[in-house]
Amino acid sequence: MGDAAGIGPEIILKSLSDNQIFKVCRPVVIGDAAVLRRTARDLGLDIDFITVEKGGVLPSDPEKFVVYDLANVGPDFRPGVESAATGKASAEYVEEAVRLWYVEELDAIATAPISKLAINLGGYDFPGHTEFLAFLTDTEEFAMSFFADRLRVVLLSTHIALRDALELVKKERLVELFRFTHREVSALLKREARIAVAGLNPHASEGGMFGREEADEIAPAVNECREFYGLDITGPFSPDTIFLRAFKGEFDAVVACYHDQATIAVKCLSFGASVNVTLGLPLIRTSVDHGTAFDIAGQNLAESSSMTAAIKLAAELSLNS
Repeated sequence: MGDAAGIGPEIILKSLSDNQIFKVCRPVVIGDAAVLRRTARDLGLDIDFITVEKGGVLPSDPEKFVVYDLANVGPDFRPGVESAATGKASAEYVEEAVRLWYVEELDAIATAPISKLAINLGGYDFPGHTEFLAFLTDTEEFAMSFFADRLRVVLLSTHIALRDALELVKKERLVELFRFTHREVSALLKREARIAVAGLNPHASEGGMFGREEADEIAPAVNECREFYGLDITGPFSPDTIFLRAFKGEFDAVVACYHDQATIAVKCLSFGASVNVTLGLPLIRTSVDHGTAFDIAGQNLAESSSMTAAIKLAAELSLNS
């Protein structure tokens, strides 16, 4: 359900009011039933659901969507206000989702947004879902990616300071990520993936005029992956054009050197329809392409298209896995 004080409850209810969802999956919301009822009432949403208490048995073929109720928020939270209580509750939803996947009650997970500050206030020291899920599943090799129609982008680094992200642009780390990306995307597509690499500097440094990272780190990593490992990988390309080229179908995925290099391109091309996918996990996990939007929480202003897309993609990937 994400953070109860954000737009998670609203976008979930709006998404699950779309009957198209039930054609691809049987949705189970892991969250707080009282919060969802309050949200439906406050926003005038005519929607009903089946409630299963924590530890209860999930129905196999429900006529409505199911809320697996952790009842862990309480009545006093305020929409739009970050707090330790809602942060802790949102982390507990993730933990319970992974547990239910382990016991084969769930096939895939689609997550609504959490607040990194709130989960830290609640006692969880993770920068986001990606690292938290990797910890819960004992996954050592993983990466954040975004799927936006034909554009798939894999990130070298996620939620860290830009100055720190630049220090991670090293040949050894890039070779690992290129091989990982090729393996994971090829598995999803069921054919060899064509991988492009974005440069770090403007115009991929223009032959060394605007930086040395391309010549010293990125190009050697690309060459090693092509010549030694036989990957279909090219680059580094100018980062201001490569994402559009991939969106038009020239490549199957682009490796980006840092978080905003990837997400600005994805959100400009496909905001509201793109989906965050964690690659490398033993389970399928998708998420929305936006945050908690505390500034509009509880005002019936949230757009649910990315939540809908995340649910549908989780179902699709589950069926194809």
